[in-house]
Amino acid sequence: MKTIVAATEMPKSGTRLIGWSALFFVVLSISGCGGGNSDLQAYIAQVKMRPGPPLDPLPVMQQFETFEYSAQGLRDPFSAPLQEREAITGSGLRPDENRRKELLEAFPLDSLDMVGTLGTGPGMLGLIVDPEGVVYRVRPGNYMGQSDGKILAVHEDRIDLVELVPDGAGGWIERDATVALDDQ
Repeated sequence: MKTIVAATEMPKSGTRLIGWSALFFVVLSISGCGGGNSDLQAYIAQVKMRPGPPLDPLPVMQQFETFEYSAQGLRDPFSAPLQEREAITGSGLRPDENRRKELLEAFPLDSLDMVGTLGTGPGMLGLIVDPEGVVYRVRPGNYMGQSDGKILAVHEDRIDLVELVPDGAGGWIERDATVALDDQ
């Protein structure tokens, strides 16, 4: 029987030859890096012996005046003086916190629509529809909207009311508002 040797298999003697030659080249290349650098070493030593460039002088530090904050006990400059706050909160308009809220005060005023009136003259009632489609009867003295809007008058084409809104300084101001008849 004949044994066929594949082209990829090498005899053991060939593998040893490659290993020895690789080792020879590594040793040769390492030995080449050793000596013969005396010129380079001399140049490096010469460059290190040169004096360095002069350094810039350090900047003169500016002395700042120290300040001690001693206004902790004074009033806050961003709030109204105490007399103004007492005048604003002590008197003037403010919502009645003890008043029982009405059903139409749960909705923003711009979401309520006037759809008609009932009656004539001073006893005229207004018809208001809320966002859910429920119709309510209102008369002067009733409240609607989320800003304590009190109905002043009911007309055939509109309902006049006055709202209490914060003025931004701790007080309240009145603002006129109208809900007009929806022409659908």
